[in-house]
Amino acid sequence: MSMNYRLADMLALIKNGQQARLAQVRCHASKLLGNVLEVLKSEGYINDYKKVTDDANHSAFEIELKYHEGERVIKEIKCISKPGRRVYCEISRLPKFFNGLGIAILSTSKGVMSDFEARQANVGGEVLCSVF
Repeated sequence: MSMNYRLADMLALIKNGQQARLAQVRCHASKLLGNVLEVLKSEGYINDYKKVTDDANHSAFEIELKYHEGERVIKEIKCISKPGRRVYCEISRLPKFFNGLGIAILSTSKGVMSDFEARQANVGGEVLCSVF
């Protein structure tokens, strides 16, 4: 099975892993996914992640999912940009997700960052996903 959009695949793995109460999930590794995972870690949505390689020398990320008092931390995770429809937004027009309680992850000219960091840096870009 070939995967066309690895970001959507990783977000689905995280969502399904938390619904199944798994301690960790494993997904393919890439620079973009590593940057998105770094934002999720810095915002407190996952515990940690690490890059591992298997016997066939394929790289993957092991993501440690986070729970608070038995409840999953990520209530909703949704892919905004897709290969057929990229969503770009100026920072002045970027909406607040879930009344400011959730975050959006953007790919900007200064790297992948959360919407809060993008507002501070005053840069817009492609809206990759939203997390609550």
